[in-house]
Amino acid sequence: MEKIITDRVHEAIIFAAAAHSGQKRKATDLPYIIHPMEVLQILCEMDAGEDLKIAGLLHDTLEDTETTPEQIEKQFGKRVLELVQSNSENKELSWQERKQHTIDLLCKIDDIEIKMLILADKLANLKSMLSDYEVMGEELWERFNAPKDKQAWYYKGIIESLESMEDMPNCRYNYQKIKSVYKQIFK
Repeated sequence: MEKIITDRVHEAIIFAAAAHSGQKRKATDLPYIIHPMEVLQILCEMDAGEDLKIAGLLHDTLEDTETTPEQIEKQFGKRVLELVQSNSENKELSWQERKQHTIDLLCKIDDIEIKMLILADKLANLKSMLSDYEVMGEELWERFNAPKDKQAWYYKGIIESLESMEDMPNCRYNYQKIKSVYKQIFK
């Protein structure tokens, strides 16, 4: 039986925890590392390979920490870097442009690992939103860079772009889960 947490994955957990040290989830007191760990959990449910699990742990390091592409490539390899970069936003673009870029990327690529990574990340985000929405109600949207209707547009675009994953046995459950969580938030 294959180990879920290999030595390299363990090394990535330590790397991500150090990179995100002191960071909190948006408008909460929760340590940020909870998010990459949840992404890892979702990827494990989809039987992701080692490089993809590592990319899940590191997926926000390029855009939200001082981590460089060279550090990721040197420590974890070219494929991990490629996966992390595929899920990293260009913060010089507007919110709308960044989100449209992600939707467009999903529509034109065939790389299932990139799609799995984005599914895991967005599902983790929506699950967190739902939990907070149940407590805060409509006040939740004040913490984001875009209002509820724009958030709904973005996540709907993600879900539609990932529709083919519903036919994949290892991804079906989490694809159906993202649709369900989306409906609970945006009704």
